[in-house]
Amino acid sequence: MILALLGIDIGTSGCKALLIDADGAVLASRTESYGVSQPRPGWTEQDPSLWIEGARRAVAGVLQQRPDAEIGGIGLSGQMHGMTPLDEAHNVLRPALLWNDQRNAAECAEITERAGGAEALLALTNNRMLIGYTGGKILWMRNHEPALYAHLRHVLNPKDYLRLILTGEIATEVSDASGTGLFDVRQRSWSRPLLDRVDIDPALLAPCHESHAITGRVSRSGAALFGLAEGIPVVGGGGDSVIQTLGSGVMAPGELQTTIGTAGIVAGALTAPEDNPDGRLQIFCNVAPEAWHCMGVSLNAGGAMAWFRGVMGAFGPAADELSFDEIVERASQSPAGSRGLFFLPYLYGERCPHPDPLARGAFIGLTARHDAGDLARSVMEGVTYALYDIYALMKRTGTGHTVIKASGGGARSELWRQMQADLFDCEVVTTEGAAEGGAFGAALVAGVGTGIWPDTHTAAALCRPLTRQTPDKAAGQVLRGAFEIFHSLYPALSQSFATISEAALDP
Repeated sequence: MILALLGIDIGTSGCKALLIDADGAVLASRTESYGVSQPRPGWTEQDPSLWIEGARRAVAGVLQQRPDAEIGGIGLSGQMHGMTPLDEAHNVLRPALLWNDQRNAAECAEITERAGGAEALLALTNNRMLIGYTGGKILWMRNHEPALYAHLRHVLNPKDYLRLILTGEIATEVSDASGTGLFDVRQRSWSRPLLDRVDIDPALLAPCHESHAITGRVSRSGAALFGLAEGIPVVGGGGDSVIQTLGSGVMAPGELQTTIGTAGIVAGALTAPEDNPDGRLQIFCNVAPEAWHCMGVSLNAGGAMAWFRGVMGAFGPAADELSFDEIVERASQSPAGSRGLFFLPYLYGERCPHPDPLARGAFIGLTARHDAGDLARSVMEGVTYALYDIYALMKRTGTGHTVIKASGGGARSELWRQMQADLFDCEVVTTEGAAEGGAFGAALVAGVGTGIWPDTHTAAALCRPLTRQTPDKAAGQVLRGAFEIFHSLYPALSQSFATISEAALDP
């Protein structure tokens, strides 16, 4: 038998389970997909039973691949901000409201007002109450579903509902709790003053632990359901956006993680909960004790490339026949700076550094001399500029950069990694396990919690480099000069974006 650690990640579109050994090598991996419900425009829900069935199948898949694995610990990761409402008997009262559900804008404004305004809220939690956060969803249920709310006894995030089914325990940990908007990240505890002001019973919220703490053990019913041995320790784990930085080996100050998925993320570790004066960043508790997590999220990254691929395919081969690699090959034929062509990637509005749902995308500087390669490169550069725009904001917290650890689907592109190396003027690496997302980080945290590794820094060192890009000084000089122009474009156009929306020209 080989000692293994099991990581389970409850994602939005599927559940991933994986096994790693004591050297951090992936022994087996399995993903099981499920659907999302959108009963009204702006609403996004999911039946929690889908998570459990997806997890059951994914765990069965990795156990079948490695019947010689003896599981020493389990770590959990999952989509953040999802509200799973339970009654006293732990029955689910309604489908979970997910991170991208947009229904609770009025309730987020109510929380901010009852906290005493934006500055007072930041003083209590160090974060704005964003529409995606769990806190506004609790008030939405209270305001719009009072009969169900009367039976509400527990509010769990998705991975913590899986913990309940596995162990029978109600618990959460500091990184996922940070994403509720009700958590004092400076003190690493629920903000009782905020809960009092918005009249939320603290008993609704789960007891909160550090991420590596053992929060329960696989119960008899959990063992039967998942095909696991009874008594395996289950650690706190982490919210996916936070724990995946550990899965890329980002734990030391000066290390950055960039993620180009549908959205784009720039994240780094902090040794103190630095102030977040205008709330445009997200400062959460890290999965390492006495460490914090600074993050900015752009709503537009790989999603912008997918849009461009679809548009290009409409004028030639079918979109599903025009590959990502073909677009990147065209882009590689255009020089750094895209011959003076700029792309604002705000196709879905924006969150950071511009919290503006009315922001729009745009090609700027387009002339008759530009070709498809220039357009493709400008889309890739626009996403890269948007990441650098977030980092420019993060520098106010003292966040530096000595290396970037790239992740997400966009990290497969050597050109996109090279753009980051050139613009940020530092090495860009990919690491073993990073492609496995939150499940890999969850398995590492399980190893720390069960004593396989003494701390998260030791676990992070197992994320060995796979690829490495070094900066091209000449290209970097071009891109940094071009970034200054990019940086000026949103302020110049933001009023026009609002006017376009008000004119209802695109109903």
